[in-house]
Amino acid sequence: MILYNSATRKREEFVPNHPDIVKMYTCGPTVYHYAHIGNLRSYIMEDILDRYLRYAGYNLKRVMNITDVGHLTSDADEGEDKMLKGARREHKTVMEIAQFYTDAFFSDCEKLGIRRPDVVEPATNCIDEYIKIITKLLDTGYAYLAGGNVYFDTSKLERYYIFNDFNAEDLDVGVREGVEEDTNKRNKNDFVLWFTKSKFEDQALKWDSPWGVGYPGWHIECSGISMKHLGDDLDIHCGGIDNAFPHHTNEIAQSESYLGHKWCNYWMHVYHLNTTGGKMSKSKGEFLTVSLLEEKGYDPRAYRLFCLQSHYRKSLVFSWENLDNAQTTYNKLIAKIAALKSDDGAVDNDAYAALRQKFCAALDNDLNTSLAVTALYDVLKAKTNDATKLYTLADFDSVLSLDLIAKADIKREELKKEALAAGSFTVLSESGESDAAIEAQILARQEAKKAKNFAEADRIRDELKAQGIEVTDIPHGAKWRRI
Repeated sequence: MILYNSATRKREEFVPNHPDIVKMYTCGPTVYHYAHIGNLRSYIMEDILDRYLRYAGYNLKRVMNITDVGHLTSDADEGEDKMLKGARREHKTVMEIAQFYTDAFFSDCEKLGIRRPDVVEPATNCIDEYIKIITKLLDTGYAYLAGGNVYFDTSKLERYYIFNDFNAEDLDVGVREGVEEDTNKRNKNDFVLWFTKSKFEDQALKWDSPWGVGYPGWHIECSGISMKHLGDDLDIHCGGIDNAFPHHTNEIAQSESYLGHKWCNYWMHVYHLNTTGGKMSKSKGEFLTVSLLEEKGYDPRAYRLFCLQSHYRKSLVFSWENLDNAQTTYNKLIAKIAALKSDDGAVDNDAYAALRQKFCAALDNDLNTSLAVTALYDVLKAKTNDATKLYTLADFDSVLSLDLIAKADIKREELKKEALAAGSFTVLSESGESDAAIEAQILARQEAKKAKNFAEADRIRDELKAQGIEVTDIPHGAKWRRI
């Protein structure tokens, strides 16, 4: 399996640290509002990686945080406390807001076919872990106290910028318009590990610490939660591309300074979902949520398909026209699967193995989900029986999670009802023979069922059985055989 590693900017073979387990960490949501579909693109692609690793035979443990502590837009102490803003907006407590939007997030995930990570940890549960890490960083000289806050000292690092060749001057906090420089910092790229002094003195959640009553900085949370549940090393760390700097850069700085060794081997970053006007956000234009898509008549799995049709390392442009196309594609795919017959022989293992090889080759190639979706059509066109096709499609969908088989079953029932309503009903003999008298009895039984005269339908069935005829209902008709 080949993955693109954002830290090395190279495609690399995936080799786990440990033979018995793969450790994966993914940055979770800040639960102050609904997640928009741009946020959810990252979780869909991370879910594909999660599912494919398991499909490929790895024993995976995946951990995700829930950010339920108020956070500023950066460690420069500017912007707004998102959790407090949400609480004020809805006249609730911060923890009520956190619980409501955590539940809403996982409801959206369920609709999109995203499995819940093995461990989901709210940031507020791990204050002791943050204090332990910060204490050691202070003791070893990687952190310092200034103005009541604890800062990480980036000047102690041989290499700070990991994911891009940044120009240090371009990243200076003070050069961006409307941003106040934090004069407590020794270096402009230093970041807060623990706040006791902030311009947000009404911060709702605070805890005792060796440095005074306060709350953790944003970056320390992911390090603390990861180490609590996954130990001192990681195989894969995932998140949106906007987290690469400064969040993931700072995670590496503090984690490796604390541990004294390399922390994570592979970094996966999912690119933005853009609108025609630029990056999607909660503050720009129509707030696009899963619920809004449903209100407009779209199936959430059609949006998942829309995401899978593009590579995760390419920006994806959202428009209603593009989503319409994805919904049409999804509906046609379901209809093709609904036309397959589940009782059409036994599974051809050789045919399945050949189709599976193509599917795995696509996902082994840096999660090429577009080719993995194409593999579904390869199954439908394959020269094999329907039983093999249905088995293979269900197998592939354990990774793609498009709900193909369940939706096809529903579609099949709908088509059956439509056919019955239109009077289209086929009587087939299992042996291929024709017997007008038997067929007439079966049609009479069907007419009785349509009229909801089930007693008469049962009587005809019993009469046929007494004649040595067994009748089985099939989509759009019935099949009979001599017993």
